[in-house]
This record gives sequence, structure tokens and C-alpha cells, in this order.
Amino acid sequence: MSPTARTPHPGGTGTPAPAAYIVTGPTSGIGRRAALELAEHGTVVLVGRSADRLAEVRKVIERRGGTAVAVVCDLAEPASVRRAAAEIAVLGLPIAGLLNNAGIAQVAPTTNSLGWDTTFATNHLGPFALTEALAPHLPDGAQVLFVCSGVEDPKRKPAVMAGFRGGRYVSAEASARGEWEPGGSKLPGGDAYATSKQCSLATVLAFSRELPRLRINGVEPGFNPGTGLGRDSNLALRLLARFVLAPLAPFIKYWSTPGTAGRVIARILTDGGDRPTGTGVYYDENGRPMRGSALVHEPEFDDRVVAETRALLAQVPA
Repeated sequence: MSPTARTPHPGGTGTPAPAAYIVTGPTSGIGRRAALELAEHGTVVLVGRSADRLAEVRKVIERRGGTAVAVVCDLAEPASVRRAAAEIAVLGLPIAGLLNNAGIAQVAPTTNSLGWDTTFATNHLGPFALTEALAPHLPDGAQVLFVCSGVEDPKRKPAVMAGFRGGRYVSAEASARGEWEPGGSKLPGGDAYATSKQCSLATVLAFSRELPRLRINGVEPGFNPGTGLGRDSNLALRLLARFVLAPLAPFIKYWSTPGTAGRVIARILTDGGDRPTGTGVYYDENGRPMRGSALVHEPEFDDRVVAETRALLAQVPA
């Protein structure tokens, strides 16, 4: 925790502590906007890689009268995730929601310290490990929301038109090695991203059955060219996304903006609006239920993803 972060002090006053919301990847894009929205509902635990950038978001929240705590964590590294989960648990906050938002889409694949594909580790293994570590500390009815993506579905027309061919899952170990089912996308990094997001959605559906006392859901935030997701793309593509595509997003079906996505996510997490949440629900960019690929609606596939992910993570020494 940042030494200057302010935290609520329950007890002694007779006033219940405000709800707390954990947000991964809160320093830019959708995560930042969601964190600012959630700060209006309680304490926000900001989880990210850069202490300096976390401190900047915390200061913004505090200037607005909110409360935030910063926890440094690299979701691509299981050991870092475990440390972060332990640090969050020690805070003793009444956690109302966990937003697994952090994600990357690498054009040129890299690996983490264990030699695992960084996209798969960041987008699937990290959120999976964080959720499992925190689940015992979440009260009944707490909300866990995974940011997923429609590109996992090989039948989703906008994703196919963009060049994706759906998730290409072979096994958790194969994915960690950066190996995908043949016949996939020609987009650099496309199969890694789609497969990691398919595993996230499979995790949502499996966890919702395993942990019925919690509300575990997924959200497709829409195509958001205004985020930093493609930050390792070449300069021309980044400029195109920021100055040409982002301004068009509000006017195109299936597209969105970080601000809109942040508000939708906050509404789901806080049960606001006219769409109260259940569990095992997959929401679209407008906060309405949608379906994922046929594969993730096979419980056997979801259970296999979860079992293989657990086995892979169990290889990492405690």
C-alpha cells in the first residue's frame, strides 16, 4: 500500500465502513474510467504495475473526495499476484466487487519470468490467480467481473471482419508456450489475445457454478480504439486509433469509448440502473446479456480450462 494512501478505519464510530472495489489496470483506458466511477461508491483498491501511475490515479480520486489504496502488482507474474492478494486481504476492507480489467494485446509476443506467453499470462492466468486467492476474503454476494472480448467467438461477424478467428485453445500449458490450434488468425498476436479472452469467459462460467455465493460475470466492453490496449502497435496504427477511430466510436455499432465502458462496468458492479446482475452472465457493451461462443457454453470445456489452469499455476513455487 502506498504510505500516503488513505484507508477507512472501521470500528469505534458505529458507522459501517464503505464498500470497497478492486480494479486491475486502473491507470489508463477503461480501467481508469471505471475506477473513477467506482470511487463514487466506496474505496477503490488500485492494482497495477507502476507505483507512480497508481499514485497519480489515487491523487485524482482523493482530490474528488474519494478514497483509494494502491497495490503494485504485475499480473503476468504469479508470484506478484499472490503478494498483491495477500496485501489486499490484510487491508480488511469490505470488498463489494473485483474488476479483472487489466489486459494486453501484443503484436510481438514476449514471455514472463517463467517463460510463459505474456498475453496469456496477463489476460487469463493473472486474473484467474487473483480471483482464486481473494475468493475466501469476499463476502457473500460480492461481485467479480471479468473484462472479456467477443473476439473469442469464431462466429462473431465483427471480430471475423477484423481478422480474428476465435479462441484457439489447445491446453493451458500449450497456451503458456504460445502454441495455438492451427488455422487461426493472421493478425500478429490475434490468437493469443482471442484465446486468453476465451479462457477468461470459460472461467466466468465455471466459477459461477463453483462459487454460487458470489456473483461472477463477464463483460464485453465493445471495440475501444481510445484505450491503450494496442500500445505496442506501430506509431501509425496508434495515431489512427487515437485520432481517427476513437472519435467515430460513439456512432458505430459494437464500438464504445473508455468513458461509456467505465460507466457500464460501474453500473454492473454496483447493481445500478435497470439491469440487476445475477451470476454467470455475459454482458455486452451496453450492459445487456449476450452469448459467447458455442464452445464456452460447453461446461466440459469450461471445467477443463479451469482444471488445467490450476494445474499450471500449481507448478509455481509458493
